[in-house]
Amino acid sequence: MNRVIESGYIKNRKHESVKLFLMVLPCIGFVFLFSYLPLWGWLYSVIDYKIGTPLFDCEFVGLKYYTTLFRNPVRRLQLFNSLKNTFGMAILDIIFSPLTPTFAIFLNEMNRTKYKKFIQTATALPYFVSWVIVYSLAFYMFSTEGFVNNLLMLSGITDSPVNFLTSTNNVWLAMKGYQIWKNLGWSAIVYLAAISSIDPTLYDAAMIDGANRMQRIWHISVPGIIPTYFVLLIMQIGHFLNVGMEQYLLFGNAMNMQNVEVLDLFVYHKGIDNGQISFATAIGIMKSVVSLVLFTFANIFSKRVRGTSIF
Repeated sequence: MNRVIESGYIKNRKHESVKLFLMVLPCIGFVFLFSYLPLWGWLYSVIDYKIGTPLFDCEFVGLKYYTTLFRNPVRRLQLFNSLKNTFGMAILDIIFSPLTPTFAIFLNEMNRTKYKKFIQTATALPYFVSWVIVYSLAFYMFSTEGFVNNLLMLSGITDSPVNFLTSTNNVWLAMKGYQIWKNLGWSAIVYLAAISSIDPTLYDAAMIDGANRMQRIWHISVPGIIPTYFVLLIMQIGHFLNVGMEQYLLFGNAMNMQNVEVLDLFVYHKGIDNGQISFATAIGIMKSVVSLVLFTFANIFSKRVRGTSIF
């Protein structure tokens, strides 16, 4: 009898495993199609590719485009300038990373459900607005004929309009400000989910012990979302060099390009604008390798210090 029950249990487990595998299979196919199959393009970094020429008809040059990056002083200077902008924006991302969980905590503490839903919806909507629309709004607000300049001139604060979009003063903070406005509400959803998983009896027990709201936040809410914060922080470190391109492509101009040309935008200009496909591919590969190394070290450090890691 026990053997029959055990056999039926094993069959059910196998059946459930097959169903779960079939559910995951489309995701595996999606990852393979968009994450692993494009690695075929890494071949462009070791050949002298000419647009319109079949891949295997191009001359094999080995590591030429890897070494010329550091031998050519002009390219080296351009690369270092792009790395400076990339590291600056990435460090700002890490500095401002506590802003999202802080916003989620205070949003969760709101008692009026109507106001809470309104604020959450209003802050999450900009995430679905493309950077083209964001630039259009910024142009309407901050151009020489924009709303802000008209207001400043009508108030007598300035006598002539100021073109904020071409200014190089605090341009990194300005770019980060646009990102915060666009992503804050949407990014807070992860932390709101983490807060909702905290046992409500902990808050009840703290209230019985006389803890006020800030004490409950500090001793219950904050420790409850710390694991989520560190997991996202490790992933953010892994994407340290991937600060995006669309925003900087749109907000960049002749006046501020030296301050907003990040590594992804540098690769875009070299590969698409100048047609240097092989050179741009080599830079992209090196960026991927560095990102993988940073992610691995951050994961090992978290495992040794906190005892938890992503893998």
